[in-house]
Amino acid sequence: MSSDEKRLLRLFRALSEANRKSLTDYAEFLGTREVVAKVEDVPQTPLAIPRPEQESVIKAVKRLMLTYPMLGRDTLLQDTSTLVTRHVIHKLPAPEVIDELELLFKRHYDVHLQAVANQEPV
Repeated sequence: MSSDEKRLLRLFRALSEANRKSLTDYAEFLGTREVVAKVEDVPQTPLAIPRPEQESVIKAVKRLMLTYPMLGRDTLLQDTSTLVTRHVIHKLPAPEVIDELELLFKRHYDVHLQAVANQEPV
């Protein structure tokens, strides 16, 4: 085990159960950045993935990334991270954050459509 892994484990063990869950959720979110898809295999219209009644913020991010596979992860990263942080750190309620995430992804999709219509690089 590397020194970073040992440090992370030590810090994780010192957290309360609720904060452990928050840290795990955030780590899962960061892990989604690593997913890479081939551009030619990516649908150019949003997929119809319904929003469940009960959904965590992290699962909503994953669902929205699957719903909008044509959007570049890098363009969404900062805004998505800000919203996840508002939920995890500032305890903004999940439904509010998920509503904002839905709007964020839709806005980015609208920009994507405009760029495609103007034949601009996205």
